[in-house]
Amino acid sequence: MSAEATGAASPAAPSPGGPEPPGPAPAHAAYDLKPLSPSSKYVKLNVGGSLHYTTLQTLTKQDTMLKAMFSGRMEVLTDSEGWVLIDRSGRHFGTILNYLRDGSVPLPEGPRELGELLGEARYYLVQGLAEDCQLALQQKSESLSPLCLIPMVTSPREEQQLLASTSKPVVKLLHNRSNNKYSYTSTSDDNLLKNIELFDKLALRFHGRLLFLKDVLGDEICCWSFYGQGRKIAEVCCTSIVYATEKKQTKVEFPEARIFEETLNILIYETPRGPDPALLEATGGAAGGGGAGRGEDEDGREHRVRRIHVRRHITHDERPHGQQAVFKD
Repeated sequence: MSAEATGAASPAAPSPGGPEPPGPAPAHAAYDLKPLSPSSKYVKLNVGGSLHYTTLQTLTKQDTMLKAMFSGRMEVLTDSEGWVLIDRSGRHFGTILNYLRDGSVPLPEGPRELGELLGEARYYLVQGLAEDCQLALQQKSESLSPLCLIPMVTSPREEQQLLASTSKPVVKLLHNRSNNKYSYTSTSDDNLLKNIELFDKLALRFHGRLLFLKDVLGDEICCWSFYGQGRKIAEVCCTSIVYATEKKQTKVEFPEARIFEETLNILIYETPRGPDPALLEATGGAAGGGGAGRGEDEDGREHRVRRIHVRRHITHDERPHGQQAVFKD
């Protein structure tokens, strides 16, 4: 049903005070609607204030709600300037038209924009675009797993299970401040926090390649352990005992460079590395007495753990003059 124009197209109603002289049509007459001309090949669309100019061929190319609107099955109304009004947000309507033209479009990156486009595709019954948006949203939801999971070790048995169940190299930080019978030095708390902060940074950086564990129940106060292929490769102990004035103190160190170096070293155990037959044959390790003679010694070296401990030292020596300072390692 079309709406007839009011104003100049019909006589003006007399006012209570007497007849008024005829004048120009009211301003709202420009928004009166009329049927779309069936002979027109081009269509002007006003979708929520967003203006689009396209062809009937594009609008009727796929079996959508737009095809039903512009194929003659539904009456379409236009304003006085020939714009077809669609009471819908026009933010993604250009993408809808491009999909009708080409059969595919680049999808938005953000899940919010994808969800909005999915809603528009469902409204206009553009089935193919709706399926593409649903698939993209599903893939994004599957990829949005937690960035980094750090198990907390609660027992030696659980630690062994974690080490045995992963194929990744492992970095473990043991921090247990309560395990101390001496007072701490003034910088120990800051250094302990620096160790924890470095652990978090490394976990965020290498979480896809290494498994990071935290342990708060061990005997040490602050100690890093590095595992490859299920066995311990290296250890960095960050605590020392300070023999100061009449009392012992516990000092926590922050050997950042050494920790970072051992983290990089453990990456060589990222995938199981089998022996290279060509290399073994070239070096005589695959046959003969040379290989057999070195086997036991090499096996012993492989299981040797690099242990780096901070030197125990004196910071404030207030012993009487002439008394020898004793360094304990």
